[in-house]
Amino acid sequence: MRYPGHHRVRPPPPARATRPEDRGPDRKPMFTCGDAGNAQRRELRHRHGRQAMANAFEVLERDHEMVKRLMLELESGPPLTGSAERESMLDRRRQVDRLITEESKHEAVEEEYFWPVVRELVPGGNELADHAIAQEQRGKFALDALIDYRPGDTRSEDTLMGFISEAREHIAFEEEQVWPELRLVISPERSAELGAKMERAKRMAPTRPHPHTPPKPGLLKAASPFVGAADRLRDLVTGRSR
Repeated sequence: MRYPGHHRVRPPPPARATRPEDRGPDRKPMFTCGDAGNAQRRELRHRHGRQAMANAFEVLERDHEMVKRLMLELESGPPLTGSAERESMLDRRRQVDRLITEESKHEAVEEEYFWPVVRELVPGGNELADHAIAQEQRGKFALDALIDYRPGDTRSEDTLMGFISEAREHIAFEEEQVWPELRLVISPERSAELGAKMERAKRMAPTRPHPHTPPKPGLLKAASPFVGAADRLRDLVTGRSR
């Protein structure tokens, strides 16, 4: 017997497959960029009633674009000659300091948060993470040498150009080989959560490279606020923060 206002309750639709193996050979990314990604973020804002945070790919892409611009400026900088030589040297030194700072923070939060997620979710993620972290470790030694960078010095400039070449290779590896695989298996919610964690961690992350610190996520998370504070104090004393 049906009563007034009574409506039949429809059963919920079957759960959507989320695992890569459940979605078949023509897997589509669980998280996308562009218009589809914007629509997903609007849905998140509607669902949670607040402004959606930048997702993991947006956070990393923003960092990459900043580093790419710095490297391009350093490669195409004006010759260190003429009446403006001193000012050009100071500008170049400041650019190198900023490159060291931004790269140090970026690599720290990747090792703390990003690569563990790649290992967890991506098929073959351990191999991808191991390769990327090995690249990052080589980069840290170059950045450490650049702490004593002297504009115009042949050895310093060779170290800088060598770092720029390897950094471009590393960025391309991440963007072309790692990100597409992670997009296939990470949900919009998990990506937004990861992006928020990395954004928060960057505020306290080390501003100098520490190539002799093992890239262990647990160790880095515990030590990062203290190492970051010590780095910022050293930057203030030595003038790197100016």
